Amino acid sequence: MENIGVVGLGRMGSAIARRMQAEGRNVIGWTRSGRPVEGIAMAPDIARVVTHSDTIILSLFDDTAVAEVLDMLLTLDLGGKQIIETSTVVPTVLRDRIGQIKATGATAVDAPISGGPELVLAGACGVFIGGDDAAATRAQTTLGAISNRIFHVGPLGAGLVMKTINNGMIQCYFNGLGDLMPLAKRAGLPMETAIQILMGGPAGMPMLKDRMPKILGEDPTVGFTVSAGHKDNQVFQRVVRSYGLESPMLVASGVRQRSAITAGLGEADPAALVRFAYEGD
Repeated sequence: MENIGVVGLGRMGSAIARRMQAEGRNVIGWTRSGRPVEGIAMAPDIARVVTHSDTIILSLFDDTAVAEVLDMLLTLDLGGKQIIETSTVVPTVLRDRIGQIKATGATAVDAPISGGPELVLAGACGVFIGGDDAAATRAQTTLGAISNRIFHVGPLGAGLVMKTINNGMIQCYFNGLGDLMPLAKRAGLPMETAIQILMGGPAGMPMLKDRMPKILGEDPTVGFTVSAGHKDNQVFQRVVRSYGLESPMLVASGVRQRSAITAGLGEADPAALVRFAYEGD
């Protein structure tokens, strides 16, 4: 049985831990805040995570948190371990430390996840792995417990670039709907009609069909929040700039997300952005 340590037990980290455990892995968790997760064994410190685990999965909030945890791990015996970094942070945080990680006898990949906690729990999220072939192959075996859509997309850091492209396009699509839904409102076109037509034609996306009940306000559950999407948007913009490029679409998406957060929608599902644009005209 594979022993898994999950560091960071927020919405995504706790979903990863629960799914891994449900799939027969031996899971232990640790979070810097000490917040427990029901049903998951908790380590008293990160050293216990390392001694318990074959694989250490990081699911942390931002660059600073990932950097601090990696630096803590580098003070411990990592021989034979693998670090799977699933957080949405700039690739340099892990890349800058990969030489030190390898020197300890460990391997590491970046493997950001596309999809919210509900997709992780269902084993239907997307995972984009960046790393060398051997490390990626090992990571794919582990991550098969949480996903049926795993892609080795290139060298270390390429995973986050692929997430930037994939999730950035989703954000830009929502932003496009935000631009055009006021037109529907002014013309007397019901939002449901416009979305149904888009959903069934070439201008639709599978994501749109999945989110339809949320867009219409029929499904109040939240898989991912506008605030979390905005946090990711800022990372995506930094990733684009780190390659000497710009993305005006991502910038515009971030502006719309900030407006929605100011209007009190920070903890709403991103589908609320469409309704916000339509009703706010």
